[in-house]
Amino acid sequence: MIYNNVIAREVAEYLLEIKAVVLKPEDPFTWASGLKSPIYCDNRKTLSYAKVRTYIKTAFADTIAEEFKDCDVIAGVATAGIPHGALVADVLNKPFVYVRDKPKAHGMENLIEGKLDQGQKVVVIEDLISTGGSSLKSVHALRDAGAEVLGLGAIFTYGFGKSIIAFEEAKCKFFTLSDYPTLLDVAFKQDYIKAHEKETLIEWYKNPEGWKK
Repeated sequence: MIYNNVIAREVAEYLLEIKAVVLKPEDPFTWASGLKSPIYCDNRKTLSYAKVRTYIKTAFADTIAEEFKDCDVIAGVATAGIPHGALVADVLNKPFVYVRDKPKAHGMENLIEGKLDQGQKVVVIEDLISTGGSSLKSVHALRDAGAEVLGLGAIFTYGFGKSIIAFEEAKCKFFTLSDYPTLLDVAFKQDYIKAHEKETLIEWYKNPEGWKK
């Protein structure tokens, strides 16, 4: 869920402006999963723009300071959540760790990199929530390591029902700085898309797996 509507619109404007989000309803992308999609989101681009990067890390930090006051540690999800998590940890003056997608193949074979003590309260930072699978994999890894996960924050979510159910089942609170409905509204009002393109994008949102173009 988005935490603040003003922030949600501002972040959506930035993502469109720097082309971190690209909308192509007439010429859809093919995701790695094979799913056809009229939207592509690459939040790594935000790191290349100081103004955007600063806005995002500040929005994360302010939300965590207000909603997760007991937070001891910030954790980033590899790989795209690592830089954003480190930036947020720096603003909040908190320790930082990151969670690999699989254990390191040599040395200590770590899954979690950095110092994490039993019982520490953690907020996880992710760049994007689609189905929620990779995000929750990191949450479970932190819990298995003895941490208490207070919640997870992401820059953007598509808001698929599957992801909402997954977070509910995992009993993990989450928030996002912006989401798909907000982005579509901003894109239409700022003339990034036309009315018929917005309808196509809404149709995809209702049934992404069954959508055909």
